[in-house]
Amino acid sequence: MQASNMTEKWDDIILPFQLDAVDVRGRVARLDGTLDQILSQHNYPLAVSAQVAEAALLTALIGQTISLRWKLSIQIRGDGPLRIIATDYFAPKSETEPARIRAYASFDADAIEASDQEGFNLIGKGMFAILIDQGSGTQPYQGITPLAGGSLSKCAETYFAQSEQLPTQFKIIAAQESRGEDMANWRAGGIMVQHMPKASALKDDGGSGEGGLLQADDLLSDDDAENWNRATTLMESAEETELIGPHVGQQRLLHRLFHQETPRVFPAQPIEFGCTCGEEKVRQTMSIYSAKDIKSMTTDQGMVTADCQFCGAHYELEPSTLGKDAVHEP
Repeated sequence: MQASNMTEKWDDIILPFQLDAVDVRGRVARLDGTLDQILSQHNYPLAVSAQVAEAALLTALIGQTISLRWKLSIQIRGDGPLRIIATDYFAPKSETEPARIRAYASFDADAIEASDQEGFNLIGKGMFAILIDQGSGTQPYQGITPLAGGSLSKCAETYFAQSEQLPTQFKIIAAQESRGEDMANWRAGGIMVQHMPKASALKDDGGSGEGGLLQADDLLSDDDAENWNRATTLMESAEETELIGPHVGQQRLLHRLFHQETPRVFPAQPIEFGCTCGEEKVRQTMSIYSAKDIKSMTTDQGMVTADCQFCGAHYELEPSTLGKDAVHEP
C-alpha cells in the first residue's frame, strides 16, 4: 500500500483495513462536519459533548461492518447525572451511498454542574448495549455488558471480549477546535483493531477485567497473543494530530503505523448526519394511546407536540388524528 499525499481528504470517512500477517482487521475513521452537526443540535455541557463524540465515533467504527440497510445502535445508561447516550448507525441502502449516523444524550444539567465527577464517571454505574436491527420481519440482536474500564472505548472493548469473544481495541481522540470568535467545531478520530475470529481457550475462573469480565488478553495465547500485542502497540503509537489533524490522511496513517504488516485497504465508507424522524413515525408512536391519554398530552393551544431527541425537529399535530380512536378523513 502506498502512502497518500498531504492533501488527501478524509473528513467523515471510515476506512476498513486488514493485517493478514497478524490475523487482525480494523477501521480508521474521522468525524468532522458530521460530528459537529450532531452536537450542534443541542446545547450540551462540554463534558457531555465529549462523551457523545466518543460514542458517535465508536458507533461509526463498529457500525461499518453491518450489512446494507441494517441499523446498529449503541445505548449507554447509567445512574449518574449523564443518564443516557444513544447512537444509531444506518448502513447505506446501496454501496454508492453514504452511511448515516445520529446521537443524543439525556442528562441532569444541575447535577452535572454540582458534581465532582468528570467525563465517563458522570455516567455512574450502568450498562453498555449494542443492538443490531436487520429490518422488518427479523428479531433484533441485543448484547449487554456492564459499564467498566473507565471510558466508553473500554466498555466497547469489554463488550466484544465478553459478548462476542473477539479481542478488540480502540484508540479515540475527540476535541473541540477553535476557529476564531464564536466558532468551536468538534472533531473526532480513531482506530479500531480486532483479532480475526477463531476458537479460543477461556479461563475457568473468569476474566481479568473489572468484576471478572473478560478482556482481550484472556482470549489469546502464544503466537496470537504476541501478534495482537504488536498490533495494539503500533496502534497506540498514533498521535492526536494524526487522528484529528488536517494533514495526515487515513492511508498515510495506516502506512506509518503498520507498513511492516503490509495492510490491505478496502473501499472507504463516507458517513453523514441523518435522522429518520418524521410526522408519520410520530403518529405511529401515538397510535397506542387512548383518547384520554391524547387529551392529557394536548397543549393549551389545542395541539399535541413532539420533539425529536436526535435532531430537534418539532411536530404539532391535531389531537383528533392521533391515538387508538383517531378520526381520519375518508
